[in-house]
Amino acid sequence: MLKLFLFSMLTYTLYSSTLYLTTSSNPSRINPLLATDSASGEIANWIFNGLVKYDKNGNIVGDLAQSFKFRDNKTLIFKLRTNVLWHDKKPFSAKDVLFTYQLLKSKKIVSPYSNDFRLVEKLILIDDYTIEIHYSVPYFKALNIWMMGILPKHILENEPNLMTSSFNRNPIGTGSYRLKSMELSKAIILEANEDYFLHKPSIQTIHYSVIPDSSSRYMQIRALKSDIGDLSPLQYERELSQKLLSYYQVVEKIAQSYTYLGFNLRDKKFKNKKTREAIALAINKKEIVDILFFGHGKPCYGPFLPDGFAYNKKYEKNIFDPLKSKKLLEELGFTTQKPLEFELITNSNNSLRLYAAQIIQYQLLKVGIKMSIRSMEWQAFLNMVVFPRKFEAVLLGWSLSLMPDAYSIWHSDGDTVGGYNFVGYHNDKVDKLIKEAQTVIKKEKLANMYKNIFANIVDDKPYIFLYIPNSITLINKKITPIEPSLVGIMHNQIDWIKP
Repeated sequence: MLKLFLFSMLTYTLYSSTLYLTTSSNPSRINPLLATDSASGEIANWIFNGLVKYDKNGNIVGDLAQSFKFRDNKTLIFKLRTNVLWHDKKPFSAKDVLFTYQLLKSKKIVSPYSNDFRLVEKLILIDDYTIEIHYSVPYFKALNIWMMGILPKHILENEPNLMTSSFNRNPIGTGSYRLKSMELSKAIILEANEDYFLHKPSIQTIHYSVIPDSSSRYMQIRALKSDIGDLSPLQYERELSQKLLSYYQVVEKIAQSYTYLGFNLRDKKFKNKKTREAIALAINKKEIVDILFFGHGKPCYGPFLPDGFAYNKKYEKNIFDPLKSKKLLEELGFTTQKPLEFELITNSNNSLRLYAAQIIQYQLLKVGIKMSIRSMEWQAFLNMVVFPRKFEAVLLGWSLSLMPDAYSIWHSDGDTVGGYNFVGYHNDKVDKLIKEAQTVIKKEKLANMYKNIFANIVDDKPYIFLYIPNSITLINKKITPIEPSLVGIMHNQIDWIKP
């Protein structure tokens, strides 16, 4: 009897724990089809599932799908799990997948992710748990696109406007956690889904504190109030005490993201490639990395993951040349009395980007370029500057995928309202290469085509690719089992125990 009591108490302790996290901004839409900011995407990942996902080694495995197979190079068949429930206890089925696909293809929503499904010719429901997908041509991302979170048909089929729906603030998914409450600019509370198809997560609650300022987020770590937190290199090198090292383990790896300076190519100032080149030549990427990261990062030379199959090592060189920059500026007609001037806008909740902007401002001034800096709150920045294209230049970042797809950012089709090609990049050769590459399944041929895409983009200079930081993460040592991997640490989170 005593043993049973002790076991019950232990179980209660494990399932009643809370994981304390922070986020830098409020999520705008907790909807996988509409999540275009990192906060929305992170919260949505807890709440929704795709048909497939990456395992810890970067292999594609089933998620809502129990299994999958290609009947031929244009036909994909999914067998779905039969034990999945939505958070409102309704059963999940193939009808939800068809509904989500039809939404992405419809004009009811504006989603940059719709482009991923452009080669899906039709989706056929064989039965409630079997789906047959036909592609118009072989597609190198035929499996990857089904990592998209699936939405519930029974809740949204009669929704008049999903873009403004209350569902985006009160989502219902199939994920390991459900949204319990959200108080803007304060806290987001998630609770474990007792019906999760794998098993109920061992940690009962996830508590996000919304803290825009990076210094304040670090204070949470110093006070041991965050279970997981990211450190800047400066904090790691100068402020990491023995007290913190005894409480946290450190996981460091190159981040799957980069920061860039993007030009509005519709602006007459930047239509001439020589102007963009003059700016690029005046920026010392290595100096930025040394100042910001103390060796915990590297310069970025192009749009795809370093050491990935699409990376073009021929462009891995620092082109810093202020004398050549000055010469180009003179050729373009800029003088001390009439200098090149432009405004750079970035988000205020990312201190590293603000510091990078200041370093760039100083470097450009040395060759006579006057760059002013404006920072804005994240949602205002996206909604008033980025997507309406009301900027001269922006300082932003992109995540880097294990399977790169140049279409949404670099193809001319992406230059639409809500699209990711908001700088207005157009290159017929790149467009053609992207279209041709999407039907290539053989990796060696695909790699050669993507290296060519890489080269053309870098030569055109729609962006100045700046840096790739290392991610330095502190994790509460009480949490087990932590297994750092190619896809991060969260891949086995439902098995974590926090005593």
